[in-house]
Amino acid sequence: MNFELTKEQEMVRKMVRDFAEKVIRPRAIEIDTKAQFPIDIFDQMGELGILGIPFPEEYGGSGGDTLSYALAVEEIGRVCGSTGLSYAAAVSLGASPLYYFGTDEQKDMYLKPLANGEALGSFGLTEPNAGSDSGGTKTTAIVDGDDYVINGEKCFITNASFAKIIIVTAVTRKSDKGKNMISSIIVPADSNGVKITSNYDKMGVRGSDTAEILLDNVRVPRKNVLGEEHKGHKQFLYTLDGGRISIAALGLGIAQASLEKALAYAKERKQFGRSISSFQAIQFKLADMAMEVELARNMVHKAAWLKDQGKPFGKEAAYAKLFATETAFRSANQAIQIHGGYGYMREYEVERYLRDAKLLEIGEGTSEIQRLVIARELGC
Repeated sequence: MNFELTKEQEMVRKMVRDFAEKVIRPRAIEIDTKAQFPIDIFDQMGELGILGIPFPEEYGGSGGDTLSYALAVEEIGRVCGSTGLSYAAAVSLGASPLYYFGTDEQKDMYLKPLANGEALGSFGLTEPNAGSDSGGTKTTAIVDGDDYVINGEKCFITNASFAKIIIVTAVTRKSDKGKNMISSIIVPADSNGVKITSNYDKMGVRGSDTAEILLDNVRVPRKNVLGEEHKGHKQFLYTLDGGRISIAALGLGIAQASLEKALAYAKERKQFGRSISSFQAIQFKLADMAMEVELARNMVHKAAWLKDQGKPFGKEAAYAKLFATETAFRSANQAIQIHGGYGYMREYEVERYLRDAKLLEIGEGTSEIQRLVIARELGC
């Protein structure tokens, strides 16, 4: 067992950390308070190759692996949860399905601009009545000649307002038993009949774009089906397994930031004539935070390693997503407690960590769904 990062992985982590500290951190509070998506930051990430880390160079990527990508998500999330979430969604949900399931033509046409940072992609899965029950999709796509005509509604879709393409899941037929057969379809965001609005006023990750998509008789070529027709359900389950590693890495970044802020404050803050870090009550909080952060890191790295080795990783991705995101919430909550009244103030940032962390227990499979996945893997 070797827990050391390779030289290439260390280089990626350092490069992304330097970028996050110099470019993102100075604007993190503003991104949150103004709830503005930092498109210029994503342009810079594209120029650095950060948006293409886990994709081969032949498709415009950087030729890295899943672990390198997870390290990048952690470093960005450590300074700004909003930017970290949109980054994770752009890669794991916007671009990865094209890499996993796309034809050579689809990869050349759609994946390359996403991987090299020329454009952003989005993944339209969630609907008003199909959240955890993703198989309950109501959006339909009906064959009309050489086209599909799509009608439906998607909600809570990350990055959609800034995406050039959206991969939309839609029911394309019924099985013999009457079950929905779902396909994933590549829809250019500027297609006639596509209406994207972003009016959500969110508790956290406020600088990450979250949009509603209305599809009204949207016509796209039948060749825009991602991979095979009627295979969308298996496709998005696999996509979400990989995405859970990135959300786990984002939770790890927020948890790490909470620990760092709490430790630094505890050493500086004096009560009763001495630093509060000398009090056992505070020491125990910090010790628990440090332990959970390290456990979360091991889980994230193992899940990423398994994926890179081509081994089954669904259960481990669920472990990582569940534990790391709940660790993020607990760590942020403890960081606020250690800061006392100051922790409630925006300028100390830990209150933002708590607000950002909460979404991670919900998106890409709630904590309850992760426990269900794990239980099924156990044979329950």
